[in-house]
Amino acid sequence: VMRTIMFCKQGQCVYQGLTMFDQAVWSPKPCVTCLCTGGRVVCDEITCPITHCHFPFTPTGECCPVYPDLSLDLSGDSPVPNEPYNSVTPLTQEEIQRILWREEEEHLEEKERLRKKDEVKKKRKKHKKEQAEIQRKLVEERRKAEQKALRLELEKEDEERRKQIEEIERRRQEEKEDRRQRQEEDAEVVVVNRGGLPPGCDISDVTVTCDNAKLMYFPPLSIPELKSLSLEGNNISSIPAEAFNGIPNLEWVNLKKNKLTSAGIGVKAFKGLKMLRRLYLDGNLLEVVPADLPPPLQELKISENRLRRIDENSFHDLSSLVILELEGNLLSEGNVDPLAFAPLIQLSYLRLGRNHFRTIPQGLPKSLLELYLENNLIEEISETVFNQSQNLNVVSLRHNRLDETRIAPLAWINRRNLESIDLSHNQFYLVPSYLPRSLVHLVLVGNNIERIPGYVFAHMEPGLEYLYLSYNKLDGEGVEPESFFGSYSSMVELCLDNNQLITVPSGINEMTNLHFLRLNNNKIRSIPDDSICDPDHRGDATLVALRLENNYIDPQKVSRTAFSCIRASSSVILKPQKTK
Repeated sequence: VMRTIMFCKQGQCVYQGLTMFDQAVWSPKPCVTCLCTGGRVVCDEITCPITHCHFPFTPTGECCPVYPDLSLDLSGDSPVPNEPYNSVTPLTQEEIQRILWREEEEHLEEKERLRKKDEVKKKRKKHKKEQAEIQRKLVEERRKAEQKALRLELEKEDEERRKQIEEIERRRQEEKEDRRQRQEEDAEVVVVNRGGLPPGCDISDVTVTCDNAKLMYFPPLSIPELKSLSLEGNNISSIPAEAFNGIPNLEWVNLKKNKLTSAGIGVKAFKGLKMLRRLYLDGNLLEVVPADLPPPLQELKISENRLRRIDENSFHDLSSLVILELEGNLLSEGNVDPLAFAPLIQLSYLRLGRNHFRTIPQGLPKSLLELYLENNLIEEISETVFNQSQNLNVVSLRHNRLDETRIAPLAWINRRNLESIDLSHNQFYLVPSYLPRSLVHLVLVGNNIERIPGYVFAHMEPGLEYLYLSYNKLDGEGVEPESFFGSYSSMVELCLDNNQLITVPSGINEMTNLHFLRLNNNKIRSIPDDSICDPDHRGDATLVALRLENNYIDPQKVSRTAFSCIRASSSVILKPQKTK
């Protein structure tokens, strides 16, 4: 068999002036069969074998001679070959054309089937995305509903408490009036009824305030109905064990900015406060967390002290604690026990800023929603540190020593609820990879970022909405065409001000939901018509504010169509501009 190959246009073939579609088969002449495949014409020519018979013949339509079936002629003894039993008639040009038309129709039907299949796939993908968005909105609505229900419940409790207070106050007024009628020295009686308040203190309803009253000691009070006590800004250095015996129903105690020491707080001084919800001890001289704090406590603040260790039992029995603030102390990963936070099964809000942490502390509570670690010495984020904190929503790591090489790839990429990360004022040279898939809000202000890698936001769902890259070192080569891929339909606010950009970065004109854009204080010299707005977009204008001042732009050379996607011309700030 001899093979001839001819190369033609991809997907079809041209043979002797005829256009053959892919996979078409024809026989242009006997002994030759041709096939159109992948844009090539492949022809096979059959070579006939050598025959040794006396009377070989070639049947009509065949290409090789065959041996005849010899038999005797009825009129004599001479053998004569029989007529061939089957004869093959070559296809006519019209038949070939019909075959080609049928193959073309089948080809078009296959293309239509594939197109419909792609449409179904796109609809399924769109439906899946819409379902994810609906699910996200349902979760958000449920969270808001829960918050609203909690707020209503608190308001109801406050209303009931207010009524109780009014009733207590009414009774007190009645008692006061009776005493006033029975005694001549009203002032002395009032002092006695107020539980012996020292000078500089005031009482209102169920609240006693002795702020900045120059107190040197904890005042001995006897007002059982008292709910709130504020002693902020005094010189109190100790709390006797019996200090709260006459005020056992306190719900809020404020002891900020005193001179309290750990040794000066009596054993079990706070234990008798069965109703205590909030305790503020900021700005004192405490070295350890006070012992035996009451279990109902929901908010504890011990910032700006001298805490130098957190033990396994420091928060024993505080299962109701929601807010814990320990900023401005001497804490580090070396003196915080990994089991210290284990009892805090309802803790949502944790502040550990202005300490000496080099890594994120271990053993964070499962219930944690917001974590603040600003102004520490953190250099790395390990792969497992957030494994237990599945509900984490906000992480702030401003003013640390992180760079893109010290964040483990699996540190937080799979944290499904982590929506906000603040990495401002660290040591990043690139926008870090492996950011959480659920990220919505990213702050990278004040780093050394020179480049936004391509596709760095592509894995995020539903997509990044707020990106702050102000005060970095982005220049003309720092933003790639694919840098913002994945955020075109989600980006709402983009800040690239105070960099070294010489052109408007590519991809901005594809952001269909962008509301706020800052490009001021760069080195931009011109605004092409399609750099910010897509000229082919026919939808409503989306941009609410655009800042371009302090560049090298000549406003007279900027076309009006360059700002066609901006709602109002007054929303564009172009002046002042720098001179050459």
